[in-house]
Amino acid sequence: MTRRREEPRPADDVRPPQGIRPWQIRDRCFDVRRRGLDPVEIRAFLHQVADELTVAQTALAAVQEENVRIKNALRSWQSAQSANHRYR
Repeated sequence: MTRRREEPRPADDVRPPQGIRPWQIRDRCFDVRRRGLDPVEIRAFLHQVADELTVAQTALAAVQEENVRIKNALRSWQSAQSANHRYR
Protein backbone atom coordinates (compact mmCIF):
# COMPACT_ATOMS: atom_id res chain seq x y z
CA MET A 1 0.00 0.00 0.00
CA THR A 2 1.37 3.42 -0.88
CA ARG A 3 1.39 6.45 1.39
CA ARG A 4 -0.45 9.65 0.50
CA ARG A 5 1.82 12.49 -0.57
CA GLU A 6 1.36 15.17 2.08
CA GLU A 7 2.41 18.72 1.31
CA PRO A 8 1.96 21.93 3.29
CA ARG A 9 -1.15 23.75 2.17
CA PRO A 10 -1.34 27.55 2.03
CA ALA A 11 -4.58 29.03 3.41
CA ASP A 12 -5.81 30.41 0.06
CA ASP A 13 -4.77 27.37 -1.98
CA VAL A 14 -7.70 25.74 -3.78
CA ARG A 15 -7.21 21.99 -4.18
CA PRO A 16 -9.44 18.97 -4.62
CA PRO A 17 -10.64 17.29 -1.42
CA GLN A 18 -8.16 14.95 0.23
CA GLY A 19 -9.36 11.62 -1.03
CA ILE A 20 -8.09 9.03 -3.41
CA ARG A 21 -5.76 10.46 -6.02
CA PRO A 22 -5.51 9.40 -9.68
CA TRP A 23 -1.91 8.25 -9.19
CA GLN A 24 -3.09 5.99 -6.35
CA ILE A 25 -5.58 4.32 -8.68
CA ARG A 26 -3.00 3.91 -11.44
CA ASP A 27 -0.40 2.48 -9.04
CA ARG A 28 -2.78 0.08 -7.28
CA CYS A 29 -1.79 -3.57 -7.56
CA PHE A 30 -3.77 -6.67 -6.76
CA ASP A 31 -2.68 -10.22 -6.05
CA VAL A 32 -2.93 -12.55 -9.04
CA ARG A 33 -4.67 -15.79 -8.25
CA ARG A 34 -5.38 -18.90 -10.19
CA ARG A 35 -8.37 -18.39 -12.49
CA GLY A 36 -8.48 -14.75 -11.46
CA LEU A 37 -9.39 -11.68 -13.46
CA ASP A 38 -7.41 -10.49 -16.46
CA PRO A 39 -4.68 -8.19 -15.12
CA VAL A 40 -4.54 -6.24 -18.39
CA GLU A 41 -8.28 -5.57 -18.26
CA ILE A 42 -8.05 -4.50 -14.62
CA ARG A 43 -5.14 -2.16 -15.37
CA ALA A 44 -7.02 -0.60 -18.31
CA PHE A 45 -10.08 -0.05 -16.13
CA LEU A 46 -8.03 1.50 -13.32
CA HIS A 47 -6.43 3.90 -15.81
CA GLN A 48 -9.86 4.85 -17.15
CA VAL A 49 -11.15 5.51 -13.62
CA ALA A 50 -8.02 7.54 -12.81
CA ASP A 51 -8.46 9.62 -15.97
CA GLU A 52 -12.10 10.36 -15.12
CA LEU A 53 -11.13 11.25 -11.55
CA THR A 54 -8.51 13.65 -12.89
CA VAL A 55 -11.14 15.38 -15.04
CA ALA A 56 -13.57 15.60 -12.09
CA GLN A 57 -10.92 16.97 -9.72
CA THR A 58 -9.79 19.53 -12.31
CA ALA A 59 -13.38 20.68 -12.83
CA LEU A 60 -13.91 20.90 -9.06
CA ALA A 61 -10.77 23.00 -8.63
CA ALA A 62 -11.94 25.35 -11.42
CA VAL A 63 -15.35 25.75 -9.75
CA GLN A 64 -13.73 26.40 -6.38
CA GLU A 65 -11.43 29.04 -7.92
CA GLU A 66 -14.43 30.70 -9.58
CA ASN A 67 -16.27 30.64 -6.25
CA VAL A 68 -13.34 32.43 -4.56
CA ARG A 69 -13.25 35.00 -7.38
CA ILE A 70 -17.00 35.66 -7.10
CA LYS A 71 -16.83 35.95 -3.28
CA ASN A 72 -13.97 38.45 -3.54
CA ALA A 73 -15.86 40.48 -6.16
CA LEU A 74 -18.95 40.48 -3.93
CA ARG A 75 -16.94 41.65 -0.91
CA SER A 76 -15.39 44.40 -3.00
CA TRP A 77 -18.80 45.49 -4.29
CA GLN A 78 -20.27 45.44 -0.78
CA SER A 79 -17.41 47.55 0.53
CA ALA A 80 -17.90 50.07 -2.27
CA GLN A 81 -21.64 50.20 -1.61
CA SER A 82 -21.07 50.61 2.11
CA ALA A 83 -18.62 53.48 1.48
CA ASN A 84 -21.14 55.19 -0.84
CA HIS A 85 -23.91 55.06 1.78
CA ARG A 86 -21.78 56.48 4.61
CA TYR A 87 -21.18 59.84 2.99
CA ARG A 88 -24.72 60.70 1.93
